[in-house]
Amino acid sequence: MQVILGIIYHTIGGISSGSFYMPYKKVKGWAWEVFWLFGGLFSWLIVPLVAAWLTVPVFSQIIGGADGDVKAFTYVMGLLWGIGGLTYGLGVRYLGMSLGNSVVLGFCSAFGALVPSIYYAINPAEGKTSILQMFQHTGGQLVLLGVLVCLAGIAVTGWAGMMKERELTAEQKTQGVQEFSLVKGLVIAVISGILSSFFNFGIEAGKPMAEEAVRQGFNPLFQNNVTYIVLLWGGLTTNLIWCVYLMYRNKTYGDFVKKDVPGGRNALFSALAGTLWFLQFFFYGMGESKLGNGASSWILHMATIILTANVWGLYLKEWQGVSARTFRTFAFGLGLILASIVLVGIGNSMK
Repeated sequence: MQVILGIIYHTIGGISSGSFYMPYKKVKGWAWEVFWLFGGLFSWLIVPLVAAWLTVPVFSQIIGGADGDVKAFTYVMGLLWGIGGLTYGLGVRYLGMSLGNSVVLGFCSAFGALVPSIYYAINPAEGKTSILQMFQHTGGQLVLLGVLVCLAGIAVTGWAGMMKERELTAEQKTQGVQEFSLVKGLVIAVISGILSSFFNFGIEAGKPMAEEAVRQGFNPLFQNNVTYIVLLWGGLTTNLIWCVYLMYRNKTYGDFVKKDVPGGRNALFSALAGTLWFLQFFFYGMGESKLGNGASSWILHMATIILTANVWGLYLKEWQGVSARTFRTFAFGLGLILASIVLVGIGNSMK
């Protein structure tokens, strides 16, 4: 029953994440950096504080009493993840919901599955599996095989993107994705996928704070809401600096008060997008409390996001106009990514 609940929670979180960019498509007259920062204030600051206050009211005391190294390391992981989250938005912007999410989250799945085991190779802990131990057991070997299959799937989907680039006219490319750019999008997506995986590392680094919440009698389902406060401060720092710089460089800071722009509507949709973005973490924490923060939790979460994003990609007709061969290539690559998720899940269950 615990496993089933974990899967349900991860599925809800994945659907939230895979859908979060859709409200941004309703924003009119605001530059990317404007709506990204406005929505981000809900993602990284407002909603996490509300969630922590509702579930672990003494979160500020727990954070204040935590070891300085724990808080610093969690925050740094948040800074790195923040760069990944920032470039994630750009990857989707240039590649679309379907291809962008598949490449970004494929890398994120692979590295996120390995990051904790690398951490425990450097800092061994009882009951935790290091990457060196993974090579020595069948379950660990399956996880590593799954990561290789995932990377192969990313390569195939990237090749499908190049086929799409060659086949479509400039008008067709922008029909589903307004700023389609394959090379720029793929470079950004690779960076985003690798750095986004550091969120999983941050959860591990902040475990002492989550465990303290449980020791004080709070529901283990919500223990990570304390860790998220510190982790997301890192993400807020990175994104705030970059977006403010872009607003200054592009002189878009006046978008908030433009008379011919539906400011209230834009604010509503941006806030909705930001809230959906955070809900992935809220439900990930609940699922992680049932399945553990190993490869299974991370990969299951990523799989649901990839599937959801591709459903939205089909809805937005991002692959309309390509040949059947190109779409089959993309579907095959997507299938490899999903197969890798199954391999990692089986391997993790064998440890």
